[in-house]
Amino acid sequence: MGARCSKFSICWFHSHLKTSVLESSDLENGGKGEKNAWPSFGEFSLEQLKVATSGFSSDNIVSEHGEKAPNVVYKGKLDNDRWVAVKRFNKFAWPDSRQFLEEAKAVGSLRSERLANLIGCCCEGDERLLVAEFMPNETLAKHLFHWENQPMKWAMRLRVALYLAQALEYCSNKGRALYHDLNAYRILFDNDGNPRLSCFGLMKNSRDGKSYSTNLAFTPPEYLRTGRVTPESVVYSFGTLLLDLMSGKHIPPSHALDLIRGKNFLMLMDSALEGHFSNEDGMELVRLASRCLQYEARERPNAKSLVISLMSVQKEAEVPSYVLMGIPHGTASSKQPLSLTPFGEACMRIDLTAIHEILEKMGYKDDEGIANELSFQMWTSQMQETLNSKKHGDTAFRAKDFATAIDCYTRFIDGGTIVSPTVYARRCLSYLMNDRPQEALGDAMQAQVVSPQWPTALYLQATCLFSLGMEGDAQETLKDGTNLEAKRSKN
Repeated sequence: MGARCSKFSICWFHSHLKTSVLESSDLENGGKGEKNAWPSFGEFSLEQLKVATSGFSSDNIVSEHGEKAPNVVYKGKLDNDRWVAVKRFNKFAWPDSRQFLEEAKAVGSLRSERLANLIGCCCEGDERLLVAEFMPNETLAKHLFHWENQPMKWAMRLRVALYLAQALEYCSNKGRALYHDLNAYRILFDNDGNPRLSCFGLMKNSRDGKSYSTNLAFTPPEYLRTGRVTPESVVYSFGTLLLDLMSGKHIPPSHALDLIRGKNFLMLMDSALEGHFSNEDGMELVRLASRCLQYEARERPNAKSLVISLMSVQKEAEVPSYVLMGIPHGTASSKQPLSLTPFGEACMRIDLTAIHEILEKMGYKDDEGIANELSFQMWTSQMQETLNSKKHGDTAFRAKDFATAIDCYTRFIDGGTIVSPTVYARRCLSYLMNDRPQEALGDAMQAQVVSPQWPTALYLQATCLFSLGMEGDAQETLKDGTNLEAKRSKN
């Protein structure tokens, strides 16, 4: 098993490295790798959409503002089993049915893998509804401001910025440069964890839209003066999103610009990112945000310029978005699902916090024979020094000081007197916590060499393989670990 993983990890890096960053010209008609063609735009009956949404049931509401909002978004399922998002406007939003249909058809003619594309509409009586691709993995606001398991990684934040810029460039090239109220709730994540821009904001403002932004502090200055949205206004809003991505908070542009002018840009950065980005990359994003937030609209960059700037700072471009996001991928959904233990579930989710808790509770009970060996060798001073390294490593591991844990466990392992699979397992997780999955995989494999019948070693290998984007190998290893644990529990 260990040899198999080693072979896979080498082969994967040579054969599967591919850029996930597409040129804007590849974004139309699904890009180069799109397997399923998008449906052409069509009109739906009100009855079809009622059936799809279970009668516009409140249980199917997915919009952030809920039932009392003027325009509500529902999750729906069409009769061809396709999931869709259905936006239902209030009855006074689009009094002119012809204008609504023209707008919907114009936006519906766009097709890009950077958009949550519009695939249809409904216009019956005073009902106005839009139908778009459904994005199952929440909004940027959710992942950035209200995360549960892990903060969004730096590489993923850079990817969100690039993909959004590519979406805006594509729309601009197609004559749809205006976007209403660009914000973190308008960016959605698809089944692969890739960010997409909601097509709903591309509809020209209807009668119900009374302001460009829901918060005046984030409104472009020219809109406050003239009440008109321009392509440069959209770039200003893109600048506010760059601030969101850097800080992990919704910071008013005036406050951010004061910090930038005072050369305190590090105060802008999300504390959860500390140690995970270079000052050069941070400064580059700050410079780009500053340009987007210029008071004079003509001094802001255009969408193409944003794409070029952001292409140069991308990190981990070969790693799939669902891996960076820690989102379980759907490739195994067609297979018979495994009955996973809590440890297996944590591995599937790459939930490192849960794995840490499990390893902490397990202690050293699976280190067979080591307790006797320890008591026999306690008398040597070298042994005492080695044991102290392990003891300090355990203290750091418990306190979640994973960098120190790596150093201490490494001294214990390098001492060479005692071999402990649990120490390898703990150093493996510490490496994962420090974004070093390749070293972590080596430790998980070494733990299995020391203790071949230990399910924990296989579970940790699966976590490392998931982290490296090796989905198929990770699933197989997870299955092996689950079967081994089931076999052990019967004995």
